[in-house]
Amino acid sequence: MAEMQEPWEAVIGLETHVQLGTESKIFTAASTAFGDAPNTHIDPVVCGLPGTLPVLNIKVLEYAVKAAMALNLKIAKHSKFDRKQYFYPDLPKNYQISQFDEPIAQDGWIEVEVAEKGKDTYLKKVGIERLHMEEDAGKLVHAGSDSLAGSTHSLVDYNRAGVALAEIVSKPDLRTGREAAEYASEIRRIMRYLGVSDGNMQEGSLRCDVNISVRRGPDAPFGTKVEIKNMNSFSAIQKACDYEIQRQIQAYESGDKVVQETRLWDEGKQLTKSMRMKEGSSDYRYFPDPDLGPIEVSQSVLDYWYSQLPELAASKRHRYAEQFGLSAYDARVLTDEISMAFYFETAVAAGADPKVASNWITGDIAAYVNANKLIYSDIPFQPVQLAEMLQMIANGKISGKIAKEILPELLKDGGSPKAIVEQRGLGMISDSSAIEAMVDELMAAHPAEVQAFRAGKKKLQGFFVGQLMKKTGGKADPKLANQIISRKLQG
Repeated sequence: MAEMQEPWEAVIGLETHVQLGTESKIFTAASTAFGDAPNTHIDPVVCGLPGTLPVLNIKVLEYAVKAAMALNLKIAKHSKFDRKQYFYPDLPKNYQISQFDEPIAQDGWIEVEVAEKGKDTYLKKVGIERLHMEEDAGKLVHAGSDSLAGSTHSLVDYNRAGVALAEIVSKPDLRTGREAAEYASEIRRIMRYLGVSDGNMQEGSLRCDVNISVRRGPDAPFGTKVEIKNMNSFSAIQKACDYEIQRQIQAYESGDKVVQETRLWDEGKQLTKSMRMKEGSSDYRYFPDPDLGPIEVSQSVLDYWYSQLPELAASKRHRYAEQFGLSAYDARVLTDEISMAFYFETAVAAGADPKVASNWITGDIAAYVNANKLIYSDIPFQPVQLAEMLQMIANGKISGKIAKEILPELLKDGGSPKAIVEQRGLGMISDSSAIEAMVDELMAAHPAEVQAFRAGKKKLQGFFVGQLMKKTGGKADPKLANQIISRKLQG
């Protein structure tokens, strides 16, 4: 009888390159501004001209340490920079200044909330091997074309060369494409909360390389590792992992080998394809950079930087569920962007009901923000004004329908909801005698419906409520209107 084999298991780790949001580069005062003309943000240090010396940007060190603290990494008492040798056209010095055996921080973790369609959401603790500082390379632009060969030459833009990066290397703790995508998303969220990076993947501010292998069950040795590059979104990370897992399983089951290589994700064809054989660390011939001294950060400075860390999204998610009774989904949506979380918390502090505020912020307000590509701090409608509007609904001053009618104007121009309602006479009609008179008129105008209701068609009460709301422009107090209509229809 054939021995039962364990099902295949994927082993995934991510290398995440985060551009630190400093105004100048890591070792020089050259600008980091994005989108300017090619080769306008370079200088002799970036180009590695003879006689130049790099000087570490202290803001880079601060941002790297804060990022490491937020990832629960241990900050090294002593670290250094190394030269990593490789010879690409986008690297003007023919080496990259990075950190090899003594990085700024090691041995941390984060907790990732994984939500998969059709499955229960679960928490995944992902270990982080290290965080180190390094400089970015330039950018190759492939240009020229003909009908046969495509690009005919390449241009190089060194504006990115020397831009500060923090490379965050996870442990091989991830098991699915979804987990990998959620991990990368949480890293981005943490960096944005800290304010150390904008995390804009479309501008290259956050880039991920995935290392992936498969093995027969959790106790089997690791398989041959393949690196996947060129993923510019979280959905691409998930799809590339899922594709590569199946490719490797099929290779093993058909008797083929999986070779250690670097592959690219082809978004158009939805597959990975071979790029080059993977280099080993020995190929880079690391050695300590002779132009940069060792890095030592005093405990007093570390304590000061730690005191500046904000409450992070994971902590907010737990707090919103416990303190405000929000669902895990609503807490997750509200904390995705720090500006959204701040808007929500400010509205609640001003007196808004947390659950009601959550519904408005994640619904109509989020739709406006997304459609206009804004952040919450940009919209004129302030959180205290939202709280004012929600209190007016709760106190019966206006209906939800009226609130939705004035909301577009408030989002665009701001202002007091109370003032707008008073100026335009949009307040709720709560005078029972006035509502009774209007109900009498409606019943007289619709005798057949009154008779049908009294014959047993109770759903017709909704017809009269709708007619009354139409007649009053949605201003009749819904609760009072239902009570009067029900009483009068009963005869």
